[in-house]
Amino acid sequence: MVEYTHPAWPDAPNNNNTTNDPLIASTSTPIVTDSNTLINNINNNNNQPLIADTTTIAPTGFYYNPQDDDDNDSALGEDKASSTTSLGESIFNYQYENGRRYHAFRAGAYPLPNDELEQDRMDMQHHIYLLLFGGELYRAPLPPKINKALDIGCGTGLWAIDFADTRPDTQVIATDLSYIQPTWVPPNLTFEIDDAESDWSFVQLSSSSDAQKFDYIHIRSMAGSIADWPRLLSRAYNNLAPGGWIELTEFETWASTDDDSLPLNSAYHEYQVRLCEAAASFGKEMNIAPHIYNLVRNAGFANVREEVQKCPLSPWPKDSRLKELAMYMNLQMMESIEPYGLALFSRVLKWDTPRIYALLDGVRRDLKNLNYHMYSRVYVLLPSALFPFDG
Repeated sequence: MVEYTHPAWPDAPNNNNTTNDPLIASTSTPIVTDSNTLINNINNNNNQPLIADTTTIAPTGFYYNPQDDDDNDSALGEDKASSTTSLGESIFNYQYENGRRYHAFRAGAYPLPNDELEQDRMDMQHHIYLLLFGGELYRAPLPPKINKALDIGCGTGLWAIDFADTRPDTQVIATDLSYIQPTWVPPNLTFEIDDAESDWSFVQLSSSSDAQKFDYIHIRSMAGSIADWPRLLSRAYNNLAPGGWIELTEFETWASTDDDSLPLNSAYHEYQVRLCEAAASFGKEMNIAPHIYNLVRNAGFANVREEVQKCPLSPWPKDSRLKELAMYMNLQMMESIEPYGLALFSRVLKWDTPRIYALLDGVRRDLKNLNYHMYSRVYVLLPSALFPFDG
């Protein structure tokens, strides 16, 4: 395993904090004790999706090209007419709860909303990843030309659009549970309304030969969204062309400090503990990032490269580049704590609305407190269908 760590961080005062609260024990990242335990929990989990009081389940496997929805010719390419199944009206029968809008397809399977506020947050997160990686869209050492690429859980589609733009000769398929992607996209990009944990209907549209497998599979920010990581990774492994790469990028769903500056009785620490507890009860681990390496190895990949960076959660660093990154990250965190917590706290923990928002208010205060030198680690896993690295 090769680990790339962030450069040394600015010195910060050492503030030791203790608590007698039995709920909160540590600011480390224990929630899942080890990857073997996590795998056993996944294999033994029989929890059902979070279903709202009223749900509409859409048929599976909507396959569409966004340009098919545009009556006018796109400057980015002609209509491919690649739609094999028209989108049913039920895909737009969104669920509304706690003042937020949730997806209709496989309703309850994903705890985050899909409304405009959430779409804006996802777009900001894409910008944060670009800042983290120096403007690079991907970390895998891809050759100049690849035939097929897959983006799992594409969200608003920004990454897929950028990738398809930079590689016009690559056929790009991007999947998500929600139809929230733009229609003005590169002609080599196709969106698929699909559940990554179900059978991949878009794979059935093509041959199973190596020539039709993917040269690159991109999976990002799926923490709390996947119940069966071994199955997902096994499916990705089986659909990867010889010599191809998979890239998994996940934020640790946990705030750490190097100086114990975040009090153990803080609202933020209670939030992250409760969030991970609720997600585990829901059947989809939230703090999955530290465990992906072992999950990937167990999926059959002998060649796995791991990169780890630290990302500050508020603009406390003195370094100008880190401070810029932290300002965007802080804003994104302010916008993310509500959508991540609402469904899990209300449906799983059975909290009422006043209790939820009281905690969220405290979390926002903690995120504004520059005396709390919080950061989260970002993990990039690069498994490949190649021979193991020499060193």
